[in-house]
This record gives sequence, structure tokens and C-alpha cells, in this order.
Amino acid sequence: MSLLVVGLSHRSAPVSVLERAALSTDAQVKLLQDTVAAEPATEAAVLATCNRIELYADVDKFHAGVAELSTLLALHSGVGLEELTPYLYVHYEDRAVHHFFSVACGLDSMVVGEGQILGQIKDSLAKAQELHSAGRLMNDLFQQSLRVGKRAHSETGIDRAGQSLVTFGMEQLAAGTEVQTWAKGKKALVIGAGSMSSLAAATLARAGVAEVVVANRTLDRAERLAQILTESAETDVTARAVPMESVPFELTRADVAVSCTGATGLVLTADVVARAVTGRTGEPVAGAEDTSPAAVRTDVRTAPLPPTSVGTEENCPLDLPAVQGTAGFSVLGEAAVAGMAAAELEQHAAWVDNGAPDTPGRDRRTSAAPGAVIALDPAEDAEAIAALAATVALVGRIPERRRPEPVAEIPRPAPALFLLDLAMPRDIDAAVHRLAGVRLVDIESLADAAADAPMAADVDQVRRIVSDEVAAFGAAQRAAHITPTVIALRTMAADVVAGEIARLDGRLPDLDERQRGEIRQAVHRVVDKLLHAPTVRVKQLAAEPGGAGYADALRTLFDLDPETVASVSRAEDSTENQAKNRGPA
Repeated sequence: MSLLVVGLSHRSAPVSVLERAALSTDAQVKLLQDTVAAEPATEAAVLATCNRIELYADVDKFHAGVAELSTLLALHSGVGLEELTPYLYVHYEDRAVHHFFSVACGLDSMVVGEGQILGQIKDSLAKAQELHSAGRLMNDLFQQSLRVGKRAHSETGIDRAGQSLVTFGMEQLAAGTEVQTWAKGKKALVIGAGSMSSLAAATLARAGVAEVVVANRTLDRAERLAQILTESAETDVTARAVPMESVPFELTRADVAVSCTGATGLVLTADVVARAVTGRTGEPVAGAEDTSPAAVRTDVRTAPLPPTSVGTEENCPLDLPAVQGTAGFSVLGEAAVAGMAAAELEQHAAWVDNGAPDTPGRDRRTSAAPGAVIALDPAEDAEAIAALAATVALVGRIPERRRPEPVAEIPRPAPALFLLDLAMPRDIDAAVHRLAGVRLVDIESLADAAADAPMAADVDQVRRIVSDEVAAFGAAQRAAHITPTVIALRTMAADVVAGEIARLDGRLPDLDERQRGEIRQAVHRVVDKLLHAPTVRVKQLAAEPGGAGYADALRTLFDLDPETVASVSRAEDSTENQAKNRGPA
């Protein structure tokens, strides 16, 4: 059997896909049950967080395992397999172990080095143990990953490179201001009372907010969290609990709100947020008039631009309607001819020559509407086109190189309300980004910000730890793989000795008990000495890459019954799993 992981994360899929593929608790349970019921897999575990969904399994066939696990992920996530497949990654055997240990150390997190992932791995193992889908491999893998993650945090400065999503999110809300300075005296609303919401509430309290209001569908959980915050010796924050129905009102009082629930639909719509800001200021909120899906796709920060100098000029080879209104577009420039074939380029060059201002013919810039984006200097454009013509002579086509388009920025008022959405799928309507007076930070914007975050030098040290631990884990697994064979060999030898002693008893009935004991010990010593060196050596060899073949050789050489070996393995698994299923380390 071999370890296989199939999954998707913020590194392989856009947030919109991760959001749709998010697994509820019930879906995770059903996914685990269906995975171990499938033919290729004998055990499985699911790691589902706000920015990754991964299915780990012990499989006997690689291709069949990939197909089955991918199909099950698509089925239980509700995203079609065809749509999901381009975003899936697959890791097998040592590469799967390396990936998982990297995840445990925070190297694969959105915020590099964050430690929350260890708690999520621990919860995933507990769930698999509870459902009896975790066997020897899953237990060993998850327990070892927890130890590797703790080692990385204790032996290196990876904590300096990363932080929790909550802290990172607050830094984005503060937008360059110290979080403690930004948070001091603010009133905070925390929606949800799970682990992430509890961390958010505690982080806000330590940052210096004056009040934390906790809203949750189950009020007693909100009350419990509020009590913990109030009784904490670390802060003097005031905390209270409210039902979810009170959220719209509490939002009018709050300066900052953090939401992280398990809801499948939106918790805060753009209309609710707009009304909350209006309730604070008494003035209508700009951008709140249209929250339709079509409008959401148009960021208020990008204003409609005036038309360019492009018109419907005769004989122009460009698709003019397609580029009309493009920022900074010049019909004479590089952006115009990107991707153009050689024959079209020649036609375009002739068209430009006929229309250039310093040549006979009409100046095409004179047709621009008032306020239009004026074309670039024709002489400079002619040089660019000449250079591109040389390129096309070599490769037959203009490379796709489009210049960045300038974005017209519309001034926005200072935020009156700060929102942090840590849920997946999202709790807060993306249309809130368009509302004036509101700053929303969600998983998508966190991913963009984290992509530019610098990594600490300690990351290299953590990578070395991961590589060492992967090698050690592989060696231990390979050595464990041969142990049942060695036990079966020694059991067979013991049976042979017992049979020969019994035969000797029948042939020499006059021997006294002392003599029989001496003979027994002598025979056992001979067998033990004969088996000691080869069994120790085969364990050493089995720990090396490719060492699994030594177990097969041992079974063949000594004609061991495969069922005997399998029964030993099952007995060992049963004993180990009873111990490990008592709880994660």
C-alpha cells in the first residue's frame, strides 16, 4: 500500500473555486466513509481548511486511486470533475509525505509559517480516528506531521516569517498603521464562536480594542467565549454575547467586524453593510445602489474610460470594436499588433503609413472624441513596429506582450467600518468592496497580499528539517513493512524447533527433564544465531529506498505463508491503532 494525496489549495485554484468546493462537516464525514469503502483505498483522512481541501489515502493502485479520489472530491464538493480537475494536484509516496510535512510547518500556508495549521491537522486526525478511517499509515503520518511542525517552530525562527491569518488580516485592515495603534479603543463584532473566531476575538482583545461583541447561532457558545475574554488576565476588554439576529444592529455600533462561520450562504449582504454604515453616518453610502452579480464584477475603483482614437477606419486590419475603450491603446503601437500574423502585420503597417501625420493621408488622431486617449508618437510607434517585424520574420508571429493598462483611481473616503472575512465559502458579500466608507479584507485579498510578503531566512532551515524528517519517515515505514515478515520467519523457526523437540522426546524417552532442557536451549540458541544476522541486516536494508523488495525475497527464500505474514500485520495494526486512536499527540 502507498500514500496518495489529491487536493486543491490557494496555490493551485482561485478563491472562487475553493469557495465553491468547500466541504461542510457532514460532507467531510461522507467523503471519508466513501473513500475507505472504495476499492483502491484502505484508510483515509481529510484536511479541509479555509484555503485547502486535501484527501489523503492509503491505496494499492496509483492510477485507480487518483481517479477514485478525484471523483469523490468532485462529488462531495459539488464542483463538477471536469471543472475541478485543472486545479487538482497529486502527490504520491515520498512526495506526498514531503508535501504534508511542508503543510504542517506552514511552508504551504497562505501566510508562511502560521501555526494554526497544526490544530487543523490534529482535528483532522481526530475525525478520521473517530470514523475508524485512520489505520497505521494515517496515524503514523499525522502524528509525525504534528511532531515535525512543532520541531520547525521550536528549532527555527519560522514564527518570525509568518503569523496567523487573523493577525495578517488585521495588518491588511490597518493598511500600514501598527495594529495596536489602529485597534486601540475600537468596538469589535466577532461573528461565529469556532476556533478561528475565538482566535480573532482573543487577538482583537490583545490588540487593544475596547469592546468585543460575539454573535453566534448557538448563543451559549457565544456566551462562553465572551466569558473567557472577560475573565482573561491578559486584557481588560469588555465582552458580551448576542444572538445572530442582533448582528445588523451591532454592525451599526462596531468599528471592526470579523466573520468566520460555517454558513453555506452569505452572513452579511452588501445591503446589510450599507444600511449599517448609513446608520452610523446618517448619509447614503456610495456604491450601494446596485449589488447585482453583474455589478459586483465592476470595481468602483475602476472608472469607465473615454473612447480611444480607434474608430472604424477603412482597411484597418484590427478588430476595432473589441479594443474600443481600452486604456492607453494606440492603433500604431505594440499592443495593437500583439499576436498578429505576418500577413496581417504587413497590412497593418501599410495602413499606418498611409495614415501617419507626416505622410500624405488623413491623421487618424483627429477623429478622436473630446477627452480621448491620444495615440503615441507615430515615429516611436514606427520603430516599435519595425522591431516587431524583425521578430515575426524569425518566429512567424508577434509574441503576446501587452503593456499594463493604467487604471483611473476614484478617491474613496476613509473607512468608517472595517470588515475581515475569514470564512470559506465567504460570509461577507464581495459587493461590499464597492461600498464607500468600508474596507473589506477577505481570503481573496489576503491571498493577493501574501503573494508579495517576504519570506524569512529561517524558511530554508525549515525546508531542511522537512527533508530530513521525510527521509526518516520513509525509512521507518519501510522497516515497519518488513517486520511482519521477520516475525513470521521467527514464528516458523520456533514451530520447527518445537516439532523437532517433540520428535526427540518420542525417540529418547529416557532423558530426564534437565537433559531435555539443555537440548531445548541448545537448539533455540542455534536457530537464533542463524537468524539474527540476516534479520537484522534485512531490516537495515529495508529502511533504504527500494528496500521493500527484501521482504518479498525473505518470503520467497523461506517459503513463508503469505496469510501468516498478513495475519501478523493485521494483529500489529490492531494493537497500534487501539493505542493511537486514544487521541493525537
